[in-house]
Order: sequence, then C-alpha cells, then structure tokens
Amino acid sequence: MTQPQPRDHLGTHIVENQPSPRRHVDLWAGDPVLQAVVTSAEGDTDVAARAGATLGSDELREAGREARRVKPELVAFDRAGRRLDEVRYHPAYHRLLSTAFELGYTALPWEGASGGSVTAGGHVTHAAILYCLTQTEPGVCCPLTMTYAGVPALSANADLEAIWRPRLTSRHYDPSAAPIADKESATLGMAMTEKQGGSDVRTNTTTAQRDGDVYRLNGHKWFCSAPMSDGFLTLAQTRGGLTCFLVPRWLDDERNGINVMRLKDKLGNQANASAEIEYVDALGWRLGDEGRGVATIIEMVHHTRLDCAVAPAALMRASIDEAFWWAQHRQAFKRLLVDQPLMQAVLADLVLDWEGAVGLAFRAAHACDQDGLEERALARLVVALAKFLNNKRCVRVTYEAMECLGGMGYVEDTPMPMLYREAPLNSIWEGSGNVICLDVLRTLVKEPLAGEMLGDELRSVAGVDRRYDEALAAHESRWPGLPTEQEARWFTESLANLLTASILLRFAPAPVADGYVATRLTGERGHVAGSVAGLDTSALLARING
Repeated sequence: MTQPQPRDHLGTHIVENQPSPRRHVDLWAGDPVLQAVVTSAEGDTDVAARAGATLGSDELREAGREARRVKPELVAFDRAGRRLDEVRYHPAYHRLLSTAFELGYTALPWEGASGGSVTAGGHVTHAAILYCLTQTEPGVCCPLTMTYAGVPALSANADLEAIWRPRLTSRHYDPSAAPIADKESATLGMAMTEKQGGSDVRTNTTTAQRDGDVYRLNGHKWFCSAPMSDGFLTLAQTRGGLTCFLVPRWLDDERNGINVMRLKDKLGNQANASAEIEYVDALGWRLGDEGRGVATIIEMVHHTRLDCAVAPAALMRASIDEAFWWAQHRQAFKRLLVDQPLMQAVLADLVLDWEGAVGLAFRAAHACDQDGLEERALARLVVALAKFLNNKRCVRVTYEAMECLGGMGYVEDTPMPMLYREAPLNSIWEGSGNVICLDVLRTLVKEPLAGEMLGDELRSVAGVDRRYDEALAAHESRWPGLPTEQEARWFTESLANLLTASILLRFAPAPVADGYVATRLTGERGHVAGSVAGLDTSALLARING
C-alpha cells in the first residue's frame, strides 16, 4: 500500500533541495566491500545477505531509533522497598536482540563445534552480522557480543559449560527473569573494572570466599555493561590470587546478591545500560584454577576485542553512506555536491580509511576461524592491531562525514550525531589505546610465532608495489626488535598500517590499494581529510554502493 507523501508546498515556501529520508537500506546488497571480504574470508554469504536485508529494513531502523530515544531505566526497588535491581528497556530493544539471536549473532562460531574448535567461517559471518547491526543500532551489540565471546571461556569448567553453552548459543532470545535451568537461552555479561584499577585488574579488591562447592563474592564493580544479563564473568581475589567466576543473575528460588547501584550516564551507546554494581554475598562458580583469573577471562576479552575492531568499520560505513546519499541529492552553487571535485576528494579519502578498516577487521575474524596453532597465534596479534588502528581512524571519519552534511549533520534528525558519539567507544572499551599497544608488545614476546606469521604475511606482497616495499623496509630498520614502551603507539600504528596495505594489495581493486599506499604509507597528503591528490575518485566513490 502506497503511503501519502508529506506536503512540500508550505505556507511560506516550497521544500526543495532536501534529500528525502532514507527508506529500506539493504546493508549487504548495497555494500560491495562487505560482499568482497565475506566471500574472500570464506564466510556464509547467504546468512550475511539475510542479515543485511533484515537489519537495514525500515522496521528495524525505526526500532533502533526507539531503543535510543527511550533509554533503559533502573528499577531498584518494588513499591514495598524490596530490592528488584532490574533494568527495563523499550520493547524495540528486545526486538533487535531477538532478531540478532535468530540470525545467529551469538551462535554461529560455536554451532557444531566442540572443545577449542570453531565452526568454519563462523567468526567471519558473525562479524558480518555485527557490521550490519552496528549501522542500525550499535548499543544492543554489547550484550550480544559478550554472550558470543563468553562461550570459549566456559571450557575452563566442564559442568558450567554443559549448562550454559547450549543457552548462550541458542537462536531464541529469552529476556525473562528466571534461573538458567528454566530458560531456553541466556545472555552473558562481564564485570571486571573497579575504581582503583581500571585496566589494571590485578589491583581488584572484590573478594571470593569458598562456601562448599561455590564461592561468596563481595565487592564493588565500577563498570558492568548489560546488567540484566543472565550471568557475568567477573574477577575476584581468593587465597590463591585473582580468579575468574561465573556469577548468575538469578538463583533457583531467589535473586543473587547483585545490587545495581546506578546506571552510567554515557556520551553515547544510549540503548545499552551500563551500570555500577555491588556483589553482596553473591554466589559464584569458579572458572579455572585459583590465581588464573586473567588467563581464563582473556578468552572472552579476545573475542570482545574482535567485535571492537569490526564495529568502527561499520560506523565508518554508515557515516560515509549517509554523506554520500546527501551529496547525491543536494545541490550547491548549481551543481550536485557529489559532482564537485573538492567533495569528491573528501569522500574518496574517507573511503580509503573505511575500506582499509573493513579489510583489517575481517582479516582478524578470518584468523579467529582457523584451528591451526599458527593462525591462532596470529589471531591474537591481528585482533589487537585492528582494534587499535580502526578505532583511531573512526572518530575522524565520522566527523568528516558529518561535516559533509553541513549544519544538518549536527541535527539529531539524521544519524550523524549518534554515529559521532559512538565513534570513540570501541577504542576505550576492552582495553584503551595504550593497553592494546602494550598487549601487542606482550604478544610478540610471549608468542614469537605470532610475530613470525605476521612477518611472513607482510612480506608475501613484496615486489607488488615499490612504495610498500620501502615502507616495510623503513619499519624494519626503525625497529629491528621490539620498540621501547614510549614508541609503542608509533610501532603499533606502523605495523597495523602495513598489514592493512598488504591486505588491500592482495584483495582490493587497484585504485583502492594504490590510493591507500600513496596516502597512508608514503605520506603524499596533508593532515586533514580530503588533503589528497591523484586519487581515482570515480573508482573510489563507486565502492560506496557499487
């Protein structure tokens, strides 16, 4: 049924030269870059195509707007003063989570797999779903990502794994407040951060005292995302040292001792509740040995970091796509913006950052899909490199795309303010920039195989482009070994940049690879977006929607 169009002849003027609001956006069919990387990385293109068509629909885009507009609400007590510690969400929030569960967001990498193995192409396909959902509503990705990422950590306790894994990998979303045994599916959160330590979790003061086969946890957690999750992986001090626990939200006949103190008033990520919580004699089940908490929970953090590397690529995509739509339908000085050379230079320059980010993120996802010792070692390193570089570039890309819309880009009627507020998030969460750089150095020391594998990959394109060869040689000359800590950011940026260039030289069209090498490796550019020359702007703009 055709809907009546809004009136454009108003009492004082005619509405013209204003791009119409976007209608149904197929996030797969309209994105040739996503199609290429999912195909080359051996993901499931049918699932990715269904995710793109579903998550870009008018219905779910509106659900995303509603989930952000009506923020989560903490309901700490019932009318009689009994503790509830519940967070209430708009129905649109649950609609989005339900759709993601059905698509396999949390399940795909683990279905049909056992032990430490993964489903073929599962992480790549998961990354494609995340990439699409982030463009519709990034806030709901947090509980989904933690649920997906928590699965491998459960292997540290076979009894817990038998109970929780089938529910974490379910295709059915169940938001009910009920013990795990009564639920078909479950979500998993994480609570590590404390006031005094932040990323330095070894300074945590939350304690865990053995009580028979379980432990009683007491302490304060400064940051806990998605506090309505069915369980949380958390760290607490035992006699044996810092230890990992699974703390369920609901017990068989009562609520566990998890007090939600308040919800954080964040810059962005509005649909997602992030909370400050206290454990008060909360029952927890140990994962792994006492004193091995960091080693146990790092299995979860590794995969949440992967998603923090994919999400900025999606935010760049959404920002550039919106700017390009505007430029295609907006005139200035008697010409469409998209036909003006300076606008073309800006958009083409942004395309290089976005396409590089997509290639790097999905290379990381592909590494996570491999069972071999070499690729598993490489995955730890590539995920960190992708998280660092993609997020550092994301803020600039979203801002420059916003500016393409002029004043309209600063208005909440467009998605640009939301995208800009979201842009810093994934760099800060799951280890901020300095933490990631130190992790890169630590990985190269503890897992030298990762460095060997990365070196082989970087040298695999030797001879393809002289400028790339010179940049790689300059990197190796500057750092024949590991850098000092003071140079860790420079080293990490250089390594990630070289890896991105090598990926584009292997898999991207020539105008993309040539443009990236010229402007990102050799420095043939200024310091702001669009300060470039010699790019094949027509070919690069065609990458936005083919």
